[in-house]
Amino acid sequence: MRSITRGLGLGSAAMALTALTALAWPGSAGAAPSGTESLYAPSALVLGLTAGDDTATGTVLRAVTLVCAPTPGGTHPDPAAACAELRSNAPALDALAAPEPGTACTKEWNPMTVTADGVWQGSRLNYAYTFGNPCGMRNTSGALFDF
Repeated sequence: MRSITRGLGLGSAAMALTALTALAWPGSAGAAPSGTESLYAPSALVLGLTAGDDTATGTVLRAVTLVCAPTPGGTHPDPAAACAELRSNAPALDALAAPEPGTACTKEWNPMTVTADGVWQGSRLNYAYTFGNPCGMRNTSGALFDF
């Protein structure tokens, strides 16, 4: 019990020292923002891939984050291309889920659902699209759901 208490005391002291250093250091994280962040409306999404046609009961297979303002970022493999597609198509994202011309897939029913949930240019965005099977999802023409 004594080692746990001592560990907590040392951890608290280290956190307090870090906070005091950050406040005392000129130009630190405690400084007021420069004002450039407020020029951009928030644009941050969580993109998900779920096995099944119902995201509430399906199995989440993958999820990535996408931030588009002030610069593209997040865990999406190609945030710049995904943000460019969003700028061209949001909030109607069905065009990004459309299959590429000339693709052929089997007619098996093995649904895969992609979702985009978050804020796009300051407005709430909640989007879901269900593909008939993984082939349909892999052959979309867009980069937004290619993760």
